[in-house]
Amino acid sequence: MRYAIQAEGLVKRYGETVALDGVDLAVPQGRLLGVLGPNGAGKTTAVRILATLLRPDGGTASVGGFDVIRQAHQVRSLIGLTGQYASVDEMLTGVENLVMIGRLLGMPRAESRRRAAELLERFALSDAAGRAAKTYSGGMRRRLDLAASLVGRPQVLFLDEPTTGLDPRSRTELWSVVRGLMADGVTVLLTTQYLEEADQLADDIVVFDHGRVIASGTSDELKATTGAQILEVRPLQADHLELVVQVVSDVVGISPELNGGKAVVPVRDPAVLPAVVRRLDELGVVATELALRKSSLDEVFLAITGHLPQDGPASENVEGVVDTAATAKEKTFA
Repeated sequence: MRYAIQAEGLVKRYGETVALDGVDLAVPQGRLLGVLGPNGAGKTTAVRILATLLRPDGGTASVGGFDVIRQAHQVRSLIGLTGQYASVDEMLTGVENLVMIGRLLGMPRAESRRRAAELLERFALSDAAGRAAKTYSGGMRRRLDLAASLVGRPQVLFLDEPTTGLDPRSRTELWSVVRGLMADGVTVLLTTQYLEEADQLADDIVVFDHGRVIASGTSDELKATTGAQILEVRPLQADHLELVVQVVSDVVGISPELNGGKAVVPVRDPAVLPAVVRRLDELGVVATELALRKSSLDEVFLAITGHLPQDGPASENVEGVVDTAATAKEKTFA
């Protein structure tokens, strides 16, 4: 199998802080790898090494078959990068931003303008093409930022938490754009703290914590690692919730958590469902919601790390600090 992105034993230190501690990654061509992890887990550091913005202190990495250190120029010709925050020039119009990127990439002016018009149409920004980017909504800026990363028609695209701060509608719109890129055969590495985002988009997922890969697989494979399904029971009458909790505790052997008026508990034997139904029927308790489902990625992440991505330690500016030169590189090499 040919890999568009491959890394072995990546290490990166900032003084005494170890941002990456022997990370291995492999992304086949045309697939999307979702990288999950809390703040400070090493996600952004890994992206910057793969995008040639940082040199690793150990290990090797290649993109499109080119070494990210020895053949950095060739890597840059293949990739696009969208960081955590939109970095378009707010004083320029949408079309001016994209034409500028095209010119930085060495495109003739006419070709740059044609590519800008094509991308503005694709990202539903044509009507705003002549407006300054500072007048754009957050979702529009993120779409323009992603369009800028695609000016050079990259074969590999790095998306570093691209939907941070977006409202649900804008996030869904950006997901649609990413799906379109995947349909075009672009290889994507997506870092995110939104587990639903990885569930929706990723072919494969790796979980980072404290600079290491602690789990990997497809969404279904990761969900299966908990070895449990989730039973949810919501009574019709709110004052029956205590009875539901008692029944579930007796049948499952574990006290359920309360979540929005329903009892929620992991179970390993699906036979508990009919047993709970019988007990509730005997007690005259009517359930408006009764389900046995797979674990969510949130529950998987909680099980393997002990916390949710948003609850992780702050990054201490190790990953979040982007100096002016690095920002310029991100857009120039996109």
